[in-house]
Amino acid sequence: MVRAGHTGGLVVDFHGDDDRRVSYDFGPLAMPGWHPILAEALALRVGHSGGIRTLAGCRNSWNSTKAWIQFLVSLEQPPKTVDGLTREHVDAFYTRPGFAKSTRHIQMREMSKQFENERISRRLPSDAWDAFNRRLPTLKQSGVGGYSHGELERLTAAARADVAQISRRIRAGEQLLRQARDDPGKLDARQRELGETLVRIAETGEIPLLEGDRNWLRRRADLAGHLFMTWADLAPLMALLAIVTERNGETLKELPARHRLLEDRAVEVVLVKRRHRAQQWFETVTWEIGPKSRELHTPGGLYLLLLELTGRSREFCGSTAAICFWRNNWAVADRNRSEHFAPFEIDLGRGSKIEMSAWAATRAKPVLADPRPAAKAKATEDAPEKEPPVPLVVTFNKIKTSMDARRTRQLGGHLPSSAKSNTAQVLFANYLKPDEATREWAEEVITEALGDAEQAALDAHAAVAGRGGGPKVITDDSSAQQLEEAGLAPQTARDLSEGNLDTAWTACEDHDHNPETGAPCGDSFLACFHCGNCLVTRDHLPRLLALLEALGGLRQRMSEDDWWKRYGPAWVAVRRDILAKFSSAEVSKAQEQSLPDALLDLVEPPWEQP
Repeated sequence: MVRAGHTGGLVVDFHGDDDRRVSYDFGPLAMPGWHPILAEALALRVGHSGGIRTLAGCRNSWNSTKAWIQFLVSLEQPPKTVDGLTREHVDAFYTRPGFAKSTRHIQMREMSKQFENERISRRLPSDAWDAFNRRLPTLKQSGVGGYSHGELERLTAAARADVAQISRRIRAGEQLLRQARDDPGKLDARQRELGETLVRIAETGEIPLLEGDRNWLRRRADLAGHLFMTWADLAPLMALLAIVTERNGETLKELPARHRLLEDRAVEVVLVKRRHRAQQWFETVTWEIGPKSRELHTPGGLYLLLLELTGRSREFCGSTAAICFWRNNWAVADRNRSEHFAPFEIDLGRGSKIEMSAWAATRAKPVLADPRPAAKAKATEDAPEKEPPVPLVVTFNKIKTSMDARRTRQLGGHLPSSAKSNTAQVLFANYLKPDEATREWAEEVITEALGDAEQAALDAHAAVAGRGGGPKVITDDSSAQQLEEAGLAPQTARDLSEGNLDTAWTACEDHDHNPETGAPCGDSFLACFHCGNCLVTRDHLPRLLALLEALGGLRQRMSEDDWWKRYGPAWVAVRRDILAKFSSAEVSKAQEQSLPDALLDLVEPPWEQP
């Protein structure tokens, strides 16, 4: 919505689907002649009918608008209104120096989106709109790979250990608080003093400033840690949440405190799913709770633990978000304001302070990445150098990729079943395809599947050949005399030498009597390679090589599994039972000839060929 601001400039109000709001004032910006059309374009872009529905997306649109105005101001003769805009201006905006290519690309695309509404585009000069309306090249984006199995196990163990320590610390503080209230006489002097301090903190939520101590900031954080979570606790907790729930960072930051227990066995929570279509921003999930001893292993158990650890801070800041904690901000406390807050309630960008990589590197036992391959050995007798271990880089994207990859492997690679919070297409393109571990696993699966398919073809060929006897391969000269000396009946030898017995690729000794049935043969010509009536001479080599070439072409156009089932037995018979009996020189000589038509239409109608 566009309205007039207090300073007289135009203001665009935004209300996102996540109930976040912001207003942008055009008043302080230059080029006032552009403000009406830019304000209307931005309002249409971020309004209810526009494509921007999040605060982060709205901020990007606003930044692009400001970049456009800054570009116009930088020109020697800037167009003061939209009527003076030309194609050259638009081209210069897209190619302006001093900006990264990705930045120019994103801002150009955003301004094109803002101007594409008919109410805006018709007011632009035609050549300028045509320049905005161009098809921009797609920027090549590299996906984010996941962790190896060992890296994921080490990260999970570290996060689980640190979250367990956090829960023990706060539960111990709660226990001391109860004792200080109910029976302080059983506490020693030191515990009683701390307990009395915790009672005051629990009632007011305020941590003493302790300004007389040199390390008072550290002491304040330690004191608050008895009852509240702090920034330092957030990194391992968020990492473990991402691992156990298999959800992305944005969804976890917006976890609500509101939930519904289902017979103490599961918890029902409504999650926010950003960047989905209208009316699809929310998803109701049911998370298993499990036994109390397994609360760090189940999504429902960890969610309830999170609510327990953040409960006191939530009461003081009055938020409905699950993630609330105490921040060590003495300036806020000095102004009598609460140091308890929900960091992501207003802006998810506060997540930049979740320093998961720093946590992994600085904990007592750092989480290390897998060692890289050893460096090349020096030209001495020294052993190959090994690079020192490096801390693991921990990000939400890498955790999400790893968990999606693990779930996909567990489900045998079936993408529709593996897709949890994304479509199968998004799961493959954004999470599985860039992951090296998943590619290696897929290659192993494919190799094993091809091996199984090939072995099945070999077994099928062996079984059929065992029943029918297999082809008779005559490697000598194909004259009638040589064929008769090779064991053929005189009449069969003459017919074979004259080509009277030829079929598609071989010859048939007795078409009227199938070796298995005794009846006239009605099998496919591909079955000839497993039949005892099959005859093969040197003259058949060109046709057999043409068949192999055609089968190789089919292999590129159909699945390996289907190819092996359909053509594998014949391919195995030609390669192993026939060509192997001729010398390499004979096969090479046949390959030098012009190969005839493969004649595959004799075994299958064209409409059934893949």
